Amino acid sequence: MIVAANQPYFCPFPGFFYKVHLCDLFVILDDVQFPRGTTWITRNRFKSDQGTLWITVPVWKRGLGLQSIGNVKICHAGRWHKKHTESLRSAYLHAPYFAEHFDFLNEIFSSKHQTILECNLEITEYLVKLLKIETKILLMSELGINARGNDLLIEVCKTLGGSGFLAQSAAGKYIDEERFEAAGIRLDYFKYPSPIYPQLWGEFIPNLSAFDLIFNCGPKARDILLGSASARAE
Repeated sequence: MIVAANQPYFCPFPGFFYKVHLCDLFVILDDVQFPRGTTWITRNRFKSDQGTLWITVPVWKRGLGLQSIGNVKICHAGRWHKKHTESLRSAYLHAPYFAEHFDFLNEIFSSKHQTILECNLEITEYLVKLLKIETKILLMSELGINARGNDLLIEVCKTLGGSGFLAQSAAGKYIDEERFEAAGIRLDYFKYPSPIYPQLWGEFIPNLSAFDLIFNCGPKARDILLGSASARAE
């Protein structure tokens, strides 16, 4: 059984979902430290007539010290909810399948979610369903694991009975392969060449939020996602 893990990204890029598809169990790392700097947990890229469009959800950090991802609360002050909705509507109004998903986005950018984790989980569940990915997704906080770094990933595999751990090739420099080998866990790596698909607004921009793929390609999004990437590396 192959296990993979990732932090709960905001509106993840297609490679996130390809990784989910490749494994048997996918663990959301919600019980690790929230990054101090910029992070994909609170922002992602879309596309407008001006090029890259960044959409960021503000969160409370100042004076709160170190927080686990699961405890980080969204800051609902200001007009950012309406601004994000208007920006996406302007950017994707003429995308063939945008209208089908606008109500969901409008709801996401409301004040219904208290934490960034709640927001990101709902988005991930929505996109997984659209892409017809059947991999079981679990939260790290449900597993009762208290470890860090490589030890955390090894314990995740052991707890779930995983025989292998799947990671993107670029993450190899952060992984201690000897520790995985000593634990009896095989490491599998994969590469994700970004799919090229029809986009609005001129020259193609790779690795935007998976919503860009879905707004433009609708029911073809799954085939584009799964047909573009290479298989697991040996």
